Amino acid sequence: MAGPCCCQNPGSPPYCCKPERFRVPITLILLILYFCYLLLGATVFWALESEAEHDLALNFQQEKWELLRNHTCMDNKTLEMFISGIINAYKNGINLLGNDSGQETWDFSGSFFFSVTAITTIGYGNLSPSTVGGRIFCVFFALFGIPLNVILLNRIGQKMLYLVQRYSNFLGTKIQRKKMVKLFSSSCALFAGLLLFFLLPPILFQWMEGWTYEEGFYYSFITLSTIGFGDYVIGRDPNKQYPNWYKNVVSLWILFGLAWLALIINLCINLLENCRKVDHCCKVRQTYPVDQELIEIAQNGQVASRLKEAEDSQSSTASDTKPESPD
Repeated sequence: MAGPCCCQNPGSPPYCCKPERFRVPITLILLILYFCYLLLGATVFWALESEAEHDLALNFQQEKWELLRNHTCMDNKTLEMFISGIINAYKNGINLLGNDSGQETWDFSGSFFFSVTAITTIGYGNLSPSTVGGRIFCVFFALFGIPLNVILLNRIGQKMLYLVQRYSNFLGTKIQRKKMVKLFSSSCALFAGLLLFFLLPPILFQWMEGWTYEEGFYYSFITLSTIGFGDYVIGRDPNKQYPNWYKNVVSLWILFGLAWLALIINLCINLLENCRKVDHCCKVRQTYPVDQELIEIAQNGQVASRLKEAEDSQSSTASDTKPESPD
């Protein structure tokens, strides 16, 4: 015997409702996995590189002052060695000014920021792992992190595009002009992204780094375009004390800024597809009258040929049935 039905409509036969399936929030799971992956990378880089960075900074400061103390007049070889040491120290993120060896480039926030720049392929080039373990881990971290980053950015871009389209449909129900509404919603998404990711961040960089607004805007574009020259990098001034939240906020800005760029790419793809559909429809409309005329001509030709065949058959029948004249 069948069990009781869970719902019925008045005036209709009873039926059992299927249980509603639970939709797994894939984007949320990917976002959590992404941040856990970044935290894992930050923890490993912090453990592998922080102690080595402290030792390198201490050795550099000792060698620098010993060299300056013993060589008041440097020859070419000594000067080249000194310059080589400076370049090596800079690549490892060591402070070159003063007598400060207590650097914190590879602290947790710095390691987290490096993890973000690694898997987003920005790669400023001003910082790289110096230990063998850190380099090996960086290879595998980027190998699995870059595809994860691409998948997540694509998902977030699609979600943003869905919100823009939903907003456009909502306005479409209020205003009966679909083309104008789509243009307005796309313009709002573009302006909001420009404001949040290009126009406002230079003010933060101007306050924290002492850059000009133009330098901050230049850094924003070079970072979000993943060019990453490395001529401007945050948190590198040894005379400034940066708060712990600073690099974490910039890391989130990079993530959502790249997602906004993915949204712009999706909007451009949809625009090109719509233009292609409109062009195809116009071509179909232009060729439709010609095709119809050809069809009518072909049909008229077939009718004419059939009439001619019928007349020929009638004339031949008449000639066959004509009585012969008597001799």
